[in-house]
Amino acid sequence: MQRLSDWYDHPEYYEAIFGTDTEREMDFLLEVGRRYGTGGKKLLEPACGAGRLVAEAARRGQHIVGYDISEKMLAHARQRLTPAERRRVRLYASRMETFYQPELEGQVDLAFNLVSTFRYLDSEAAALAHLEGTRRLLKPEGLYVLGFHLTDYGRRKAEHERWVEKLGKDTVVCNTHEGLPERRLRRSEMRNRLRITGPGKDLLIETHWYFRTYDQAQARRLFRRAGLRVLEVFDFDYQVDVPRKRGEIRLDTLFVLQPAKSPA
Repeated sequence: MQRLSDWYDHPEYYEAIFGTDTEREMDFLLEVGRRYGTGGKKLLEPACGAGRLVAEAARRGQHIVGYDISEKMLAHARQRLTPAERRRVRLYASRMETFYQPELEGQVDLAFNLVSTFRYLDSEAAALAHLEGTRRLLKPEGLYVLGFHLTDYGRRKAEHERWVEKLGKDTVVCNTHEGLPERRLRRSEMRNRLRITGPGKDLLIETHWYFRTYDQAQARRLFRRAGLRVLEVFDFDYQVDVPRKRGEIRLDTLFVLQPAKSPA
């Protein structure tokens, strides 16, 4: 068995796990944009990764800007685009807390980040910088759909998720482990193991990092500081007709955010 590190250096295997809901996610995003925002076609994806949603948006005639810190992910994203799609896409190398393009200020109809990438921002200052920077790029009625898992600081067991997918003749097994949250440090330890087996192949890609933690109150307080208001909340089921009921508790959370009328 060959051992490797950092799943972001291997976009094809990362995509095999997280690329299965692409069409459903884009259906949800565009319908949220129509119902709650401008319904316009100028989109932005922070931390766009290997570009599955970028390509899907372009395929549907949207104009989209994406950025990511990983050059390998961006290279994969560019390769997957057809010539027609490339005319509707711009990709940049950037961090989430520092991205800025002057020509985008006040021009974005819909920004989105769905798979907890926001939690990589490891301080309040970094998270605030990202949210404020994204808010500047939105139209007054534009939206930022931000998805991440909230934290139950009272839990006493580690969390584990497992997925199995096929990639051609290869089988990709993904195991993600989240340790107990550290309330004082506002973080939890993460470990991901991707096991890829197939004809003449046996790989183990193991990645370790920390995610920043948020409960409901911490997230909403941060949004207010960034000058964003919560219009609606959904689950990772991506059912636009089933917003979360007031008081309903689930940790997988999609916040529909819009610039506040008078930013804090």
